[in-house]
Amino acid sequence: MVFIGDICDFHSINFHDHNPALPSPSEEIKIDKEKIKEWYSVFPNALICRGNHDNLPVRKGMSHGLPSEMIREVDVIMQFPKQWIYRYDFIIDKVRYFHGTGYSGKYAHIKAIHDNRMSVVMGHLHSVAGVEFSATKKDICFGMSVGCGINIKSPAFGYGEDYVRKPILGCGVVSYTDRGINAQFVPMELT
Repeated sequence: MVFIGDICDFHSINFHDHNPALPSPSEEIKIDKEKIKEWYSVFPNALICRGNHDNLPVRKGMSHGLPSEMIREVDVIMQFPKQWIYRYDFIIDKVRYFHGTGYSGKYAHIKAIHDNRMSVVMGHLHSVAGVEFSATKKDICFGMSVGCGINIKSPAFGYGEDYVRKPILGCGVVSYTDRGINAQFVPMELT
């Protein structure tokens, strides 16, 4: 299991405006820790990609001039289980998994294929999801964007209320067969 990043939103410490009706930083951490415990019970071994929201405590601390000795990564703050591995990216069977920070636009996952010269799975882009393949005489690679897992009804996502393109919720599945690697995006049905 690979979590593609943004395990935590950290709305309360974001660089954007904070909705005062939402939890404080301490309350948000408490809520997130409880949710992570639930995930750990289902996924005792997981790989966690660092997302731009996961990196907010580090970025916010640095922007206020805190020395690195005072800044903690999200895996320490949220007390990730020891079996969870947290880092920027993972390469598994020639497929790169990373959050996608720095990429934008509808075809970001296609650009990522060419930038990485390998198959990629990324998130970061709320309203982009799917799989595209790119082939040369030498090989075939895929780029998969897995959308996001946000709660579109949360006031934390209020800034997107007027956006024309809405978030796509779902997950990506990468499977291996005797014919090679297959990638599929599975959208979540909204109720």
